[in-house]
Amino acid sequence: MTVSSVAKRRQPSLAQLRAFAAVAEHLHFRDAAAAIGMSQPALSGAVAALEEALGVTLLERTTRKVLLSPAGERLAVRAKAVLDEVGALMEEAEAVRAPFTGVLRLGVIPTAAPYLLPTVLSLVHERYPDLDLQVHEEKTADLVDGLTTGRLDLLLLAVPLGVPGVVELPLFDEDFVLVTPLGHPLGGRADLARDVLKELDLLLLDEGHCLRDQALDVCREAGRADAPVTTTAAGLSTLVQLVAGGLGVTLLPRTAVTVETSRSGRLRTASFAAPAPARRIALAMRTGAARGAEYGELATALREALRPLPVRVFASPETDA
Repeated sequence: MTVSSVAKRRQPSLAQLRAFAAVAEHLHFRDAAAAIGMSQPALSGAVAALEEALGVTLLERTTRKVLLSPAGERLAVRAKAVLDEVGALMEEAEAVRAPFTGVLRLGVIPTAAPYLLPTVLSLVHERYPDLDLQVHEEKTADLVDGLTTGRLDLLLLAVPLGVPGVVELPLFDEDFVLVTPLGHPLGGRADLARDVLKELDLLLLDEGHCLRDQALDVCREAGRADAPVTTTAAGLSTLVQLVAGGLGVTLLPRTAVTVETSRSGRLRTASFAAPAPARRIALAMRTGAARGAEYGELATALREALRPLPVRVFASPETDA
């Protein structure tokens, strides 16, 4: 039989396959009908229709019992396999419909990951134990590319992004803190004016880090037009060690201060007078994301979980999705 002739045949239905599989298992029409909740005449009709659709005789009917034909024995195995796969498909669909199950690929910027992930992971472990959270730490441009191309599902990063097709779910604002070497005249101050940044040797992260751009924005707002210094670092830990070594000062987001300054006794911090320079951290998702309602619920839960941190948490709207 050619492929074209097979294609022209009427396709068997799942009801027909279930009826045949039940008969093949029980070898009795009454018992098979009871097993799948079908009337005996309907069962007989479904099996007959399947035989017509396939063009083969599946059963040998006698007055006493039902036997599988040679073709029936072979095709019963196939029918069961098809029904098993359909069942697996339905279970998978049910799992997808269930909130906070399956894989969630979360992208996080390096200047937030070490300080926020403990809270995020604890929340997911306790509240969403069936969620397979996969974390990817990357710079902002790579994260946004991963989100828009579908490689990532959700981002945790500094905003605003200003990217079409991306929805931002604000979590909190946090102030920047000035970190200085021990003995620096500004160390320990709590009332710094922004314009002090015009005269300082400010150390920055390498290009590509959003925190570098934010620090430069703060400098421009303070009236400084030139790039602060040529010395840069790949991460905040290195940046802080450069400060401890006397090469300059730097700005840290407040969530990073305790972790990064505790490694050295040669550092001091200083706070800015209100309104202090700050950054906003948010979740970001694709517009119209299929799991948008879940992400909105996650944002609400995260805001509550993050309250113990030194940040200004956003009030949760009625819905974030």
